Amino acid sequence: MIRRMVPEAQLKQTEHGLFAGGEGWFVLSMRDVRWWYRGHGFEAGLSGDGDFPQIGIGLTVLGSGEPMTMYHWETDQEDFLLLAGDALLIIEGEERPLRQWDFVHCPPETRHAIVGAGDTGCVVLAVGARERHTTRGPDGRLQGTDDWGAYTVDEAALRHGTGVEKETTDADVAYARFPAPEPMRYRDGWLPAHRDG
Repeated sequence: MIRRMVPEAQLKQTEHGLFAGGEGWFVLSMRDVRWWYRGHGFEAGLSGDGDFPQIGIGLTVLGSGEPMTMYHWETDQEDFLLLAGDALLIIEGEERPLRQWDFVHCPPETRHAIVGAGDTGCVVLAVGARERHTTRGPDGRLQGTDDWGAYTVDEAALRHGTGVEKETTDADVAYARFPAPEPMRYRDGWLPAHRDG
């Protein structure tokens, strides 16, 4: 069987940083990508025009007390690796402290949220499957489905500023208190120092 070569994706430069300009493989420094300020932390924008149809990847920098997401569950599994700092995991109504190199696995339908903690907050790598809650729209771009999951009410989540007061599947409702995401460039100090050699 002859296998075709997978092309390298073109990278697009904006005033806020680089992003993938189409499908294909690529290598990108997280310090060079377009970041987003979401009113509750900073998130690296990886996919750009080269959507990731099978998995979602996120790198998020949170200050102490900032929620990564609102408390929710999804129809697909998600995993999180704390790369630096301290965080608080709220999972199935329980509070668990997280430290550097702690790994969190959330099977489908696991209610959860992560909040930055300690003096410095944290850096979190998130990976989530898209098998059941993402489809391709008429324009070919990825979009969420109506049965992706839900933002649910939880006392611990409300106490830590990551909860909703009424269950919803609408992200605009769940995140109404935060500003719309705003693109920006990486700022020194967000990620741990690079070690050469």
